[in-house]
Amino acid sequence: MSYRVCLVCMGNICRSPMAEVVLRKALADRGLADRVVVESAGTGGWHEGDPMDERALRILSDHGYDGSMHRARQFTKDWFDRHDLVLAMDLDNLANLRRIAPAGVEVRLFRSFDPAAPANAEVPDPYYGGREGFEEVLALVESAAEGVAKHVADEID
Repeated sequence: MSYRVCLVCMGNICRSPMAEVVLRKALADRGLADRVVVESAGTGGWHEGDPMDERALRILSDHGYDGSMHRARQFTKDWFDRHDLVLAMDLDNLANLRRIAPAGVEVRLFRSFDPAAPANAEVPDPYYGGREGFEEVLALVESAAEGVAKHVADEID
């Protein structure tokens, strides 16, 4: 049986797929790749089926990650039934997820697992900016991914 994690942003073409790729590697580095499924989705569906934003893909590639297989999907209420941990990239998406979450389901911010991050820290949306915004997103998700991987390891051991 696998533990399942879903990372959620707005359109599922920048932040959450970058975090998905980074978290997968962090879990693989801990020897958990065969025990944990990592997925991502967006609260909006306008990019469904699209590949990752080219700028996000380029930043990942420049840092040794491969995001080429990603296709955007939309998070729907039934996804809560098949995921053990749902993490939002920002407060708006956190609120959207909490509105549709069944009673008793906890949804958290992705950066809440980064001990250096302040309370309610978000992964900012780089979509309307340049390369530096995507570099910032990668640095933030790399910092938080280690904490998420540790949490997941503790949950499944």
